[in-house]
Parts: sequence; structure tokens; C-alpha cells
Amino acid sequence: MSDARQAIHSAEAAGAVQHSPDHLQSAQRLLREAQTYLESGAYDDARRNALDARDAAIKAREKATQNAVLRSVSP
Repeated sequence: MSDARQAIHSAEAAGAVQHSPDHLQSAQRLLREAQTYLESGAYDDARRNALDARDAAIKAREKATQNAVLRSVSP
């Protein structure tokens, strides 16, 4: 859960809110679902969703970073 939260914060800092909102929203949704599973004692589901949230946040950060590089290169 902590890794997923950190990845989401990193994606937000990289500009994913503007440049990769779909991946970022997916990561946030998966993290909320993971929290719900955790609270209900479904630990395997919570872990799976937390890992998926982390992966989606990493994709969001990568896309946002790529867009930032493209903007800095474009005239």
C-alpha cells in the first residue's frame, strides 16, 4: 500500500494529473479498492490491487515524464 501511495504521489509530481489522467485515476481507484479489501480482511485481493495501483501510477509517471521531455524539445 505504501509503495502504491508513493508511486501515485510521484506521478502527481511529474504532472500525471494533466498528461496521464487515465492511468493516474486508475491507480487511485485501485488503491481505494485495495484499502477496502484490506479493511474487510481480503488480504490477497488488497495486495493484488495495491500492486496494480503501483504499476498504473508508474505508467502515469512515465507518460507524464515523456510528455514533459517532448514539450521541452518541441519549438
